[in-house]
Formats: sequence, structure tokens, C-alpha cells
Amino acid sequence: MEREKFHGRVRGSKRPCAWPGCPEAGEFRAPNPYGKRADANGPGDYQWLCLAHVREFNARYDFFMGMSREEIEAAQMPAAGWDTATRAFAQAGVDSPPSWADFKDPLDAISARFRGRMKDATPSRFTAEDRRALKILGLGDDVDRRALRLRYSELVRQYHPDRNGGDRRFEKKLQDVVEAYQLLKVSAVFA
Repeated sequence: MEREKFHGRVRGSKRPCAWPGCPEAGEFRAPNPYGKRADANGPGDYQWLCLAHVREFNARYDFFMGMSREEIEAAQMPAAGWDTATRAFAQAGVDSPPSWADFKDPLDAISARFRGRMKDATPSRFTAEDRRALKILGLGDDVDRRALRLRYSELVRQYHPDRNGGDRRFEKKLQDVVEAYQLLKVSAVFA
């Protein structure tokens, strides 16, 4: 079979046109509106039509046929399919290797094998000053922006005089927590 570039025609196809009563060869692939729809599990079902019938099919084709209102709105969202986070661009032209925490490994297939070497093999993403701030907040190197914010708000509630009955013994700790958070929130790691 010979394929024509840009046209989608498959010349020499032995398939008959799927249009009822059409004797022509089905040389053009079109979605089958009564078959399985394309989804994350793979492509949908197709039918093969002749040129005249594929043009007629295309003129009447409705991608959203059979979808609920919510499914249509989800398919029309500008960010549909782009819901995973990406790493920040390199600073000063040097990009660090990805952290093991950046990989989704629900079955623990990759990290289980390398767990003993992960800390040694992965260089720290943080500067010495950042690591000192993480220690003040009681966080490890695997922290993300959300965990940082949660820990910060937790410590502020714990040490703030309005929450601890006006006890001024924790003023220095509160000041250290605020300074550590201010340093980390603008760190290149959380950019």
C-alpha cells in the first residue's frame, strides 16, 4: 500500500467503503461515531471511506457527539492534558539533574532499587544557607513548595504570641522561622 503525504489517502486499499451501498474502495480513515472513542488507553475505532463519503462525513462530523457537558468543558480547557508540573529552567546556564522526588513511581519500581544510593548519588539542590533554613523549619531535602508553606504556617501558629497566650519566650524562634521561610520561598529550587 502506498501512502500519500498530507492527504491521508491509502491507495490500493482492499477495504470497501463503509458507507452503506457504496461500491468504491475505502481509502480514507475516519473516526467511527458508533465505535470506541479515543482516550488515554489508545486510539478509537475507525472506518474506511471513499473520497466522496469522507468529505460528506467530515462536513457533518461532531467531535463532541455523545459527551456530557462536563466532558465537553474538560476537553475545551486550554490546559487539557497539561496537568503535570515541569521543572524550573536552569539558573546561570547550568541545569542540575532531576531529583528522585520528581519522578512518579507509584509501584516503587525505580526507587526501591536505588534507595541505598539515592542520597549519595543525587547532589543537594540546596545551598548551605538553604539547608540551614530547612533545618530551622524541620524539613528535609525532599521538600516541595506546598510542604514548605504548610510547615511554615504550622510553626507560625505554634510560636505566634496571639496563639500561645502572649508567651514571649518564642519570639526568637518565630523570627527565625519567618526569616528561614523568606529565604526559601525565593530560592531557585522553588522557582
